[in-house]
Amino acid sequence: QVQLVESGGGLVQAGGSLKLSCAASGGTPRLYGMGWFRQAPGKEREFVASISWNGGVAYYAESVKGRFTISRDSAKNAVALQMNSLETEDTAIYYCALRELFRYTYGDWSSWGQGTQVTVSS
Repeated sequence: QVQLVESGGGLVQAGGSLKLSCAASGGTPRLYGMGWFRQAPGKEREFVASISWNGGVAYYAESVKGRFTISRDSAKNAVALQMNSLETEDTAIYYCALRELFRYTYGDWSSWGQGTQVTVSS
């Protein structure tokens, strides 16, 4: 069973920066992509960013593009999310997720972290 442990959440003022980290352990598949999602109070969970199994391809939600950067260290089974120019609208619980890569396609986001709170004050 894959376990995802997140860290780095906290309180930051608008315009500031914060870096989230997520480490995977406990029987990760051979090849897998990782991503970040977030859920604000009263809203549904939304996609933030994802990165391919080798870190070569990344995708971002339009709301964070240019401000957030996702990266991974495959050797350590870890993924990070560097968040710059934070806005109050970025306040949410951020979740790390993992999906296995098969021959040509990825599976569903099958493993999730516990979530870490990010609060941006004005």
